Amino acid sequence: QIAFMTLTLFPIRLFFAAFMMLLAWPFAFIASMGSDEQELEKPLSWWRKIVDVLLKAIMRMMWLAGGFHWITVKGRRALPAEAAILTVAPHSSYFDAIPVTMTFASIVMKAESKDIPVWGTLIKYIRPVFVSRADQDSRRKTVEEIKRRAQSGGKWPQIMIFPEGTCTNRSCLITFKPGAFIPGVPVQPVVLRYPNKLDTITWTWQGPGAFEILWLTLCQFHNSVEIEFLPVYIPSEEERKNPVLYANNVRRVMAEALGVSVTDYTFEDCQLALAEGQLRLPSDTCLLEFAKLVRSLGLKPETLEDDLDKYAASAMKIKKEKVDLKEFSAYLEFPVSQTLESMFALFDENEDGVIDIREFVIALSVVCKPSKTLETIQLAFQLYQSEDGTVTEEDLACILKTAMGVSQIDVTHLFRAVDEEEKGKITYDDFYTFAVLHPHFAEDYLYADQMGAESGLETSSLSAPNGICTDFSPDSGGDRRKPLQKKLN
Repeated sequence: QIAFMTLTLFPIRLFFAAFMMLLAWPFAFIASMGSDEQELEKPLSWWRKIVDVLLKAIMRMMWLAGGFHWITVKGRRALPAEAAILTVAPHSSYFDAIPVTMTFASIVMKAESKDIPVWGTLIKYIRPVFVSRADQDSRRKTVEEIKRRAQSGGKWPQIMIFPEGTCTNRSCLITFKPGAFIPGVPVQPVVLRYPNKLDTITWTWQGPGAFEILWLTLCQFHNSVEIEFLPVYIPSEEERKNPVLYANNVRRVMAEALGVSVTDYTFEDCQLALAEGQLRLPSDTCLLEFAKLVRSLGLKPETLEDDLDKYAASAMKIKKEKVDLKEFSAYLEFPVSQTLESMFALFDENEDGVIDIREFVIALSVVCKPSKTLETIQLAFQLYQSEDGTVTEEDLACILKTAMGVSQIDVTHLFRAVDEEEKGKITYDDFYTFAVLHPHFAEDYLYADQMGAESGLETSSLSAPNGICTDFSPDSGGDRRKPLQKKLN
């Protein structure tokens, strides 16, 4: 079928879809000329309403060309005055642009998108909220702009936001980012379904590329999509004050409508779980829990590497001295809280109320640089090495246990392989030379020995069940959480 469609239907559909987009460009260009902010907040003039209808018709013809012969719409779309923000999930494909072209709601887009020929003009027409990567303060400005529009009383077009922040394969809903919920205004949840016999729609970072998705989809004779507008969700006073709570409650409503579970892990956690460094995290790692606590503590991703350098420098001075909770609080410059206590518990090996601060630094390095195994190990060597620049087998075991977030690991074979001269100690240069010659050292010397071991250490599968990361979904959609797993207990 693919071979036949590639030679017949695919080029026709591709040409027709491209033609529809080019046809839409002059209308969007003319309608966007001379638009200023004050004009955009006014009701649409009669001629702009006509342009709106024409563009929606052209976009509908473009999707028709792609095999989306009919689009099932359930529920009623709320008016801007009823719900200024539409939260859409799951986000699984660039075909999720279908509800955008049907509603012409504003979306949050990278600022660079407006410079793309043809597409950039169509994007500007729907008056998006642009995010600039070059501006370090862009995230705050974006939230402020969303808040300003959402609280305009319906003067601005509705804002359509995909709160997951990345594409998943629709098997569960990952943690919603709070941006859509910070304004504290009512939102309308919108759920998407693609009830096709064959899934050629899903576009996740480990799946087929963008062109392959387009090719396979256009080779399907018919593609189905369902868009359901759920009832407007009006936040309580507590939810207005707590955007994270608001986001979680809306996510639960959407998950129930979709009939899927939720997972408390985020896209960043999944990147950590499936990082392509030499040390793949095992399924029972506690570093995913650690990463969540890092975020909860308020350490921001954009400054995390700077924080790591600061904490590493302090740990160099402390060396082998262990610290209690109060000293840990002073070290991080954060007040004692439940989150800090939970983080401390992860490293409290013997439950004696003290931890080795070096383990925190190694774990933070893994979270900062999940694919850069050797950089983390180099830092760890600097923290653990003696005056002659060497570490023992016991030190290496502690380093790798922390870097993998597990309770037990046998490093004897690996240590002996690195220690060719049988000195009983190795340098980072020894380890680096060995790692370059044996890029799969973890699989050959660590994972292979651990399979089936009583410690429960298992390699994390790259072809994970839910396509996002190993299935860490809770047993139910509630807030129940698994007991905190200690690294060495």
